[in-house]
Amino acid sequence: MILGVDYYPEHWPMRMMDEDIKRIVGLGANTVRIGEFAWHMMEKEEGKYDFSFFDGVIEKLKTHGLKVIFGTPTATFPAWLSKKHPDILAMDITGKRHAFGGRRQYCYNAPVYRQKTREIVTALLKHYENEPAIIAWQIDNELGHEGSDQCFCPTCESSFQAFLMHKYHVIENLNEAYGTIFWGQTYNDFSEIPMPTATITCHNPTLLLDWARFRSESINTYAALQVEIVEQFKQAHQSVTHNLFGGFFDRAYDQNILAEKLDVVSYDNYPVWGGLEAPLSPAHIAMTLDYIRGLKQKNFWIVEELMGAQGHTVIGYLPRPNQGKLWAMQAMARGCEALLFFRWRGMTRGAEQFCQGILDADNQENDKFREVASFFREVKENESVFYEPIKAEVAILYDYDNRWSWAAQPQSHAFNFTDEFVRLYEGFHRLNVMTDVLSVEKDFSPYKIIVLPVMQVVSESLLERLDAFAANGGTVIFGFRSGIKDKDNNLNLGINKTHDFCGIEITNYESLGHGIQVELLEVPEKVSIWRDLITPKNAKALYHYKDTYYTAYAAATVKHHHNGKVYYLGGGFEQALILELTKRVCKEQGLICIDTPEGVESIKRGDHIIVVNHNTFEVQINPIY
Repeated sequence: MILGVDYYPEHWPMRMMDEDIKRIVGLGANTVRIGEFAWHMMEKEEGKYDFSFFDGVIEKLKTHGLKVIFGTPTATFPAWLSKKHPDILAMDITGKRHAFGGRRQYCYNAPVYRQKTREIVTALLKHYENEPAIIAWQIDNELGHEGSDQCFCPTCESSFQAFLMHKYHVIENLNEAYGTIFWGQTYNDFSEIPMPTATITCHNPTLLLDWARFRSESINTYAALQVEIVEQFKQAHQSVTHNLFGGFFDRAYDQNILAEKLDVVSYDNYPVWGGLEAPLSPAHIAMTLDYIRGLKQKNFWIVEELMGAQGHTVIGYLPRPNQGKLWAMQAMARGCEALLFFRWRGMTRGAEQFCQGILDADNQENDKFREVASFFREVKENESVFYEPIKAEVAILYDYDNRWSWAAQPQSHAFNFTDEFVRLYEGFHRLNVMTDVLSVEKDFSPYKIIVLPVMQVVSESLLERLDAFAANGGTVIFGFRSGIKDKDNNLNLGINKTHDFCGIEITNYESLGHGIQVELLEVPEKVSIWRDLITPKNAKALYHYKDTYYTAYAAATVKHHHNGKVYYLGGGFEQALILELTKRVCKEQGLICIDTPEGVESIKRGDHIIVVNHNTFEVQINPIY
């Protein structure tokens, strides 16, 4: 099993390297990740490649039995490149070019940057073509993160217009799809179509959705360029990977497309970051891990696991003793089969001086060092457990087109897509019912329960698949606003087929802003964010709204559909009610719920049970499957 640390020997005096490597081995590591930010070291002058520093590093690592994950260095290009070709720098939404500095400030569509990427990646791969110590190549670093999914430069403008021409062929098709007759926005030519920079009121919702699709394509074609080079030169024992990041639903980047090209998906697991006063909830963290596992529907790697407080300019929450180890174990339990901690030693210069590592600036072994050592030891003792299959009978579905549709028109000031996704995920997590988080494009027929949080874009083909799933005995759960829009981000005209499938009619609705809640008639829980005013047709009302004007309307319904059932939840229900609904559907499907104390997570791997206690105190449990 791959267990290790992120190590950047170029950041430290050469005299420290031998001692560093010995201590890394003593920690229990067998692998290090290197190189992903070192373009200038490899090419100080254009076309003059020098890999001698890393030759020496790898030789020393090999002497001590350490394997290497090597990153292509394209996330941080050298200053000489931006000076010679300033048009490689991305532009922000105001049309201002990003300055050299930071990272990932390049434009994915810049022809020069794509060419220079080909050159440096090819040179790197050819140089190490016969190096057995390298077990994996990581392309770039966190593609699309920190706002780098967006660029508004002239190259992107012309590329966007070409993207639209390729999609719509003739301008009349675009005008029809966009409804440009509204507000007199009709175009005569693709060259007239703007990027969604600042304007009065807001841009056309279909244009915004197409822009997100274009941005995603920009990232994925750039990534594919690198994968193709790596595939050309890599050895049979080497994998190609990329480290994805948290907050994926907030980026114009469908990571499923890149995942298809990778041998293994990697993830950077940061349950807390600079400025956060507390970590993400255990359910939220678990959801991200299930999402990463779902990209290829197989186990994944973590190449950056937090160990210590983090932050560039503002420092976040300090993980409590053994909490970093706990998050690492949670990841292993949910499908991680290779894990590296970030980083060996916290940097003393540059932007990440306040991102703690295993060792701090004093370079002394500390509690974090001992925490990591104990993690490595315990994982090795139970290694076979983490290769046991994960079986989930519940799938929670997402669609990036749907998420980008919400980004264009959130409809409620209180709406947050990820929060609503976690809302319907959390009940299953609380009951220790294993879930897969999947794109709607994946096959969901083997599951027993399908959950579709806030799926306002529902295609006819998806609805047909859901119809067959429910007819075969499956349970389908829709969240609020489901099925109101088509693939062009326009409201459906006529009967809402999704509502018809659910056996309901929704003729009115209400956005519930920050702090606004409405009561339910049958139970003490409340609804927030949104409420659909539901009239059951051939469905049964589960709950009604309590306030005087709307007691006739249901807040949630269930419909028998041949051998299955279809639920519709018309608002953001409080977690107590979500938990009760989750228990109900699990019981109906014969799924085993494990009612552990709050804060305790139980995951079944083969004949073993992994229990993760997120509390600050000990608890007694007896999980029986």
